[in-house]
Amino acid sequence: MATTTDTAFTDAAAEGGVRRRDFIEIAAVATAGVGGLIAVLPLVSQMAPSKDVLAESTTELDITSLEAGQSIKAVFRKQPVFVRHLTPAEMQAADAVPVDDLRDPQTLAERTIVGHENILVVMGVCTHLGCVPLGAAEGENKGEFGGYFCPCHGSHYDTAARIRKGPAPKNLEVPAYEFTSDTTLVIG
Repeated sequence: MATTTDTAFTDAAAEGGVRRRDFIEIAAVATAGVGGLIAVLPLVSQMAPSKDVLAESTTELDITSLEAGQSIKAVFRKQPVFVRHLTPAEMQAADAVPVDDLRDPQTLAERTIVGHENILVVMGVCTHLGCVPLGAAEGENKGEFGGYFCPCHGSHYDTAARIRKGPAPKNLEVPAYEFTSDTTLVIG
C-alpha cells in the first residue's frame, strides 16, 4: 500500500523533479569536494617560497659612495654580486676589444644599462665550476685583463667581466637589475 509521501516522490520523479536521494548524492559529492580541497591546500601551500626566500628576491644597493675604479660585493639570492664603477680607461679597454675575438661575444653596452654604462653589475660566480672570482675587493688579483680572476682553474675576465682566458665557457652573468635613482640600484 502506497502512502501519500511515496506518491508525491514518485510524481516528482516522473515529472523530472529532484528526489531526496538526488539531494543526498549532491550534498555528499559537494562535501567530499570541499574536504578534498581542504586536505590538498596545505600540501600545495608548502611548495610556495618561504618568507626568507621572498625577502631575498631583490637586493637594493646604495652606490652613492662608490667612486670610479671601486667595486663592492653584495649578496643576491645567496650568491655574490659584484658592482663595479668603471673608470673611463676601463671602459675604453673593454670597448677596444674586437667582439669577434671573444669566446662569449658581448659588448660593454650589452652588459650595462643605457645612461649608466659606467656601472657594471655581475654575478660573482665563475661560469666554469661556480667558484667566486677575485678582483672585486681592494688589492685582489684582477687577472691579466684587469677584471676578475678565478684562481681555482685560471679563468681571466676583462674589465667588462667577459671571459678572455681559461676554461670558463661564458662571461660572468649579468642579473636583472634597474636603477630606481642615480644612486640606488635594485637587483632582481
